[in-house]
Parts: sequence; C-alpha cells; structure tokens
Amino acid sequence: MTGLPGPGAARAFIAGSAVALAFFTGPAAAQGIDPTEGWPNTDFSTATIDLSEVLSGGVPRDGIPAIDDPRMIRAAREGGLDGAEPVLTVAFQGTAARAYPLRYLTWHEIVNDSVGGFPFAVTYCPLCNSAMVFDRRVEGQVLSFGVTGNLRHSDMIMYDRETESWWQQAVGEGIVGVHAGTELVELPGWLESWESFRAAYPDGVVMAEPRGFRRPYGSNPYVGYDSSPWPFLYSGEEPPHGISPLARVVRVGDRAWTLERVSLEGEVSEAGVT
Repeated sequence: MTGLPGPGAARAFIAGSAVALAFFTGPAAAQGIDPTEGWPNTDFSTATIDLSEVLSGGVPRDGIPAIDDPRMIRAAREGGLDGAEPVLTVAFQGTAARAYPLRYLTWHEIVNDSVGGFPFAVTYCPLCNSAMVFDRRVEGQVLSFGVTGNLRHSDMIMYDRETESWWQQAVGEGIVGVHAGTELVELPGWLESWESFRAAYPDGVVMAEPRGFRRPYGSNPYVGYDSSPWPFLYSGEEPPHGISPLARVVRVGDRAWTLERVSLEGEVSEAGVT
C-alpha cells in the first residue's frame, strides 16, 4: 500500500515500564506450568527461550479475547471518551490516523486490524504498559494474533492462529514454534491523550466500543498496580541507574528515557534522538 512505512521507518515512540525493556536479563520465577498443555499444534521442540520462564497469567488461552476487524468511527463523532483518556495512535502516510483507546486495549490486549489491505496488529500489555504495533505479514503469510494467557517476565505472550507459534509482545519476537527467532516488523505507534489526538488529527478515526463482550470498559482492573514495589510475576534484575521497575519510560528503538527525566529536562537529546 502506497504511503505506509517500510521496515526502515519502523521505530515506535511508546510509553512503557522500565522493567518491560529489561525483562530478558533475569532468572524465571519459581512457580511454573506445563506450557505444552492445551497447545497440541505448537512445535515446542523449536524454542529460543527456556520454557521454565513461561508462567500462567491466571487466564486460559483466549480468556482475554483479541479483537478482529474493529469498528472505527470518525473522531468527531466519538463523545464518550474523556479528553485525558490515553489512546494508542497509529498514523500511516496517506491514511486517516487511527486511535485505539486503552479502555478497550486493557481488556482485549490485541487488535488485528488492516487499512487499505495492509494488515497490522495493535498490541498492549497492561502489566508493563507496552504498546506495540506490528506488520502481520510474515514470510508471505498474513498472521492473526491471540492471547495465550501466559506471561514471560511479566510481559504478555501472544500466539498466531495460523501456526500457533508464540511471540513476545514487548519485542515482537517469535519465541516458540515454527516462527521461533522471527522478528515482526515494528510499525510507528505512540500513546497520547484523546484530546491530543483530536487536536492533531481532526479527520482521524477511533476504535468504537467492541460489540458482543461484557466488559466494564473504562474501569481499571489494575488499580494500585503503578505504586506496587515490584512487577507481577517478574523476578529479573532491576533496571539500571536506580530506576524503579514500574517507572514510565519513553522508548525509541532499543533506548529508553524515564518520563520523569523528560518532564524535568523538557527535552532530551542522546544517541541521535531528540
């Protein structure tokens, strides 16, 4: 599709937690599960991780239901969102910018969407506040993603329905199955307020409330989590420089800066990034 970013432009500006960017460094938590149970079509003989690192998040496969082909409405018609509510913005060249409210992503975590025939996945892990957008095309095949119900270092493990390979959400890397070692192409996306989105993209569109689900959209199932001393089901090393594991960060590529620092300094220019 003309105007869409290619792999060279796939750099996302995302707010997340500090621990989400360092979760590969530490040992697995003590309690484990049999990760193969319920996954007869997944090739567990091909994995890039120690399967003992996989823990149950407390819900079964698809217990958190992904959304396919979401309804989108004009931003000007959406009157149910508060101006301060966060949305994940996706703005491809030549197309109307799209907003995905966290009030929906918190309860569904994955949205399989497409625009002009271009397939992409909007993903969000509430535990580490990692909002990632990926091209769904892999080796000539269009994949659709679901939620395994499992975690690795407190980050969601996704799966694709076509091969039932498992994928680490925070980095878009295949970790188990046919696509183990494969990296999804990351696409630009960022978190901002609904008010900010409407001001920047008056002709944009926004994901409408999903139909057919009974979810208390707009409520927070993780009240108090931001002030927890340690992330849920995470036993890796602490982030460097004394940064709190649950500190909010802005990520560009493989680098991150705390929101506290950006707020204090107003602007940070490092490693060719401003």
